[in-house]
Amino acid sequence: MSKARLDPRTHDWLQTGPASVVMEAISPGASDRARFVGGCVRDALRGEPVGDIDIATQLAPDAVTAALEAAGIKAVPTGIEHGTVTAVVNSQPVEITSLRRDVSTDGRRAVVAFTQDWAEDASRRDFTLNAVYARRDGSLFDPFDGAAAAQAGRVVFIGQAQARIEEDYLRILRFYRFSAWMAQGLDPIGRKACEALAPKLASLSAERVWKELKRLLSAPDPGAVIEAMHKGHVLDVVWPAALDFKLFLSIINSDRGKSRPPDALVRLAALAGQDGDIVATLCERMKASRAEHARLAAMTGPAPEKAGPVRARMSQSDLGRALYHLGAQAVSDRLRLDEARTGDDASPALAQAAQWRKPRFPVSGEDLIRAGLTPGPELGARLEALEERWVASGFTLTREDLLGREDPA
Repeated sequence: MSKARLDPRTHDWLQTGPASVVMEAISPGASDRARFVGGCVRDALRGEPVGDIDIATQLAPDAVTAALEAAGIKAVPTGIEHGTVTAVVNSQPVEITSLRRDVSTDGRRAVVAFTQDWAEDASRRDFTLNAVYARRDGSLFDPFDGAAAAQAGRVVFIGQAQARIEEDYLRILRFYRFSAWMAQGLDPIGRKACEALAPKLASLSAERVWKELKRLLSAPDPGAVIEAMHKGHVLDVVWPAALDFKLFLSIINSDRGKSRPPDALVRLAALAGQDGDIVATLCERMKASRAEHARLAAMTGPAPEKAGPVRARMSQSDLGRALYHLGAQAVSDRLRLDEARTGDDASPALAQAAQWRKPRFPVSGEDLIRAGLTPGPELGARLEALEERWVASGFTLTREDLLGREDPA
């Protein structure tokens, strides 16, 4: 067992802030009925910023709720069937889950019973680096040497990999996702088990798979992991379409080389070769949100004729036209994809897109009616022609300029 510990002087969330208030409510004084667990402990051990804080406790959910309410803390039963209560302190949520053991599992969901045994709770978790519990003084309960695994970047299943996966098939994708974010390579035992059980991913809900896939694609450099998933026929189950590894890896290199934050949807479009049909099929299969589907549709396939092609290198006039007709998000996405495909630097155009605010066309149909045109198709065509003239001018022509050129006769 690792002798690592967390120093409260360095990790002040152990003893101060909203999480500490919650801890004192459910495990007051020197009692040891609650401990920090999961990502907060793992990230602290790795020297990374700590985000959401999760707490595990020996108390049953109803006792947790009672203790919180007695301390004047709002308690929300966010996952009560699985033993989870969310405490809200100063608008900040802190998730508290009662120690559990699995009664039965089918790879998609588990029936659990509550326990007071820390080791029993730890043994049902997925990876050793996620089964480290920290007390408020920074001392650790670490039954599977997860602290060392976290610090070394080793993503290893607890116990037998196949058994852990059969409890929840989503752990296949979690294995690749955690490896992409933290590891230098894939644990061979875990990889073999994931490849063997990959067909079981088809039994999971599309929403769970989609969420995990996006988190994987958001890793700083998921290229090697995605390629391993492809070679091991794991990706085939969730992505039954052609892959463009060249464009995908180029997007990753652009992100890294230009210090841009990874964007899962742009990378997904790249992996699909910017093929609108593949993206549409994937969105439907994964039950992507309307906003995600719309954004992916806007960055794939041919650009509308009015907008013209979006290139990493384009004139100010062409860039303005594209921004006006497509919007800043779609243009930015297409710029990044073109940069990855051609190698041209899209940074200047991306900087302008980030500052873009769509100007208001200064002429209306009422203006043309007052100028003598009759409502109907001709008026619409004239208005459209004026708008295109205005766009071509770089949005500099005024209302008077445009109407002055009108000849109603």
